[in-house]
Amino acid sequence: MPVVAWVTIVIAALIIAVTAVGLLRVILHLRHMHTTLGALLGGVRTVADRTRTVPEGGAVGEREPRPRAGLDRDGVRSEL
Repeated sequence: MPVVAWVTIVIAALIIAVTAVGLLRVILHLRHMHTTLGALLGGVRTVADRTRTVPEGGAVGEREPRPRAGLDRDGVRSEL
């Protein structure tokens, strides 16, 4: 087999090897991103669960605030 054929085979093998290493690095980066995003979403869900809005009627067991002296419930000065 001529030398040119061997050189072509070696060059092709090197190109394939470099491509395989590059693809392996991409796979490892994507796996790391997958685990990082999974942890981030878990944290976001935890924050969202702990900061839910209070229902329209108020929280259970919460008493209504007392009006200030001289004002009715709507904040209008009452005639005493």
